[in-house]
Amino acid sequence: MLHDQIKSLLLSIARKNIIATLDKKDLREALNNERLPEVLQEKGAVFVTLTENGLLRGCVGSLEAHQSLLDDVLDNSFNAAFNDSRFAKVVKGEMKDVKIEISLLSNRVEIDYYTFADLKKKIKSKVHGVYLTYAGHSATFLPQVWDELVSHETFFVHLAQKAGLSPDFIFHNHPKIEVYTVEKFKDE
Repeated sequence: MLHDQIKSLLLSIARKNIIATLDKKDLREALNNERLPEVLQEKGAVFVTLTENGLLRGCVGSLEAHQSLLDDVLDNSFNAAFNDSRFAKVVKGEMKDVKIEISLLSNRVEIDYYTFADLKKKIKSKVHGVYLTYAGHSATFLPQVWDELVSHETFFVHLAQKAGLSPDFIFHNHPKIEVYTVEKFKDE
């Protein structure tokens, strides 16, 4: 678990990164001159979620820890603001209304299951994020998505559609299912 100071620092870095980009500056250069906590150099996988007036404004992340926590926050805050294909790029005037949430992901664990009923017993709503893969198709939902898609059936129908599969896919097929948890924190 991250200390509150580190969480606040990461949220601040994510916001400053977006603002620096809007000002056509490079925050990475400025950060090179700062003495940052060692934990930021450890590998970490994060999703950065932007909301504006309570509505999703961008969400991009990494499923695996492939770079430092600092670099993952920098890359994914930039991508959530400027490269989420579902939304227009964030503009400077919006930043006063944009809230940032960071989700630090645990390692994924594959679920061994036989039927959808069996799968339902092994997936904990509001606890597990789910990563579905099947024949070149893949999609994930963070645990926070359970707040909107409360039943396992609805959750998996939408997850299959996100992966480009038919809505009833999960009920008739056996995709690879992996779960993970998150440590989430947001600015207020």
